[in-house]
Amino acid sequence: MSRRLYRAIGLMSGTSLDGIDAAFIETDGDDRVVAGPSLTRPYEASFRARLRAVLGGQGPVAAVERELTLAHADAVRALVAEHGIAAVDVVGFHGHTILHRPDQRRTWQIGDGALLASLAGAVVVADFRSADVAAGGEGAPLAPLYHAALASALEKPLAVLNLGGVANVTWIGEEEILAFDTGPANALIDDWALAHTGEPCDRGGALARSGRVDRVHLRRFLAHPFFARKPPKSLDRDDFAGFVPQGLGPADGAATLTAMTAAAVARAIEHLPSPPRRWLVTGGGRHNPAHMAELAQRLGAPVEAVERVGWNGDALEAQAFAYLAVRSLEGLPLSLPGTTGVSTPMTGGRRFPVPSPAS
Repeated sequence: MSRRLYRAIGLMSGTSLDGIDAAFIETDGDDRVVAGPSLTRPYEASFRARLRAVLGGQGPVAAVERELTLAHADAVRALVAEHGIAAVDVVGFHGHTILHRPDQRRTWQIGDGALLASLAGAVVVADFRSADVAAGGEGAPLAPLYHAALASALEKPLAVLNLGGVANVTWIGEEEILAFDTGPANALIDDWALAHTGEPCDRGGALARSGRVDRVHLRRFLAHPFFARKPPKSLDRDDFAGFVPQGLGPADGAATLTAMTAAAVARAIEHLPSPPRRWLVTGGGRHNPAHMAELAQRLGAPVEAVERVGWNGDALEAQAFAYLAVRSLEGLPLSLPGTTGVSTPMTGGRRFPVPSPAS
């Protein structure tokens, strides 16, 4: 049976704290996806600092949540205006994760879905992770079903690696999907660059490429029990903050953190049903040549940016939440036992209608 085709906008504010991605797609929430325009709205440094300050659920969360929601509404309006989008059926609003503790059945994404529905003038689906976590799942990663939909015609098995604040992998076989977080990615490197150079990230991997990896620190990092633990498994942004190198200069610290990310991905291979034929890399980390070189050295298979297969890596995660919003409206699963460890396929998300004029 053919499903309805929705016009959807997805929004993503990732753990890298860099800004908002907004993307328009048309999809039935199943096997039909037509990618449309997208944009990125970087956060101003002052707001990034305020957002960073509420991580963990501390400080003026309500004020930051409102500011975050207003910024997302601006992104929706800009996308619609700049690209002449005539109508939007639903907006998938991930919000921003400030706490993720699935072992305690807690996950917290700030963002006011009702306010966004009012400002955007469209139905909003938000709170994508809570139902999964409440049912015993990890609540992450949630993009794998979208990855699988896009990869339906590609040779398998393949892996889609997202290098955001945290790194996660989606392994896609002919019939099976497995996904989990592999370790830290941009978050620790960005924090290191900001602290040591004043820049929000290691631009072009220049800092890492000029440094040397501390092998002793790398071995200590890889001895962490997380890497031996079988999936499903997920991470909070700062779970590995205690492994930020000590006593190293800016370049050597960046090189070591970059090697840590790639080595953690390589350790993930031991948990995959079979080695991927290729690795397709999305997320901001794919723009870092030092990251990509380390991955190519360690993974034993071609490592390519997702643009090689015609995907837009800057928009992919936002597109995923547009896709998941449609799945939520259709009552379809957002997560599977193989993606979050939930016991049965689990739908989720909360629907926020456009307020009536009287309200």
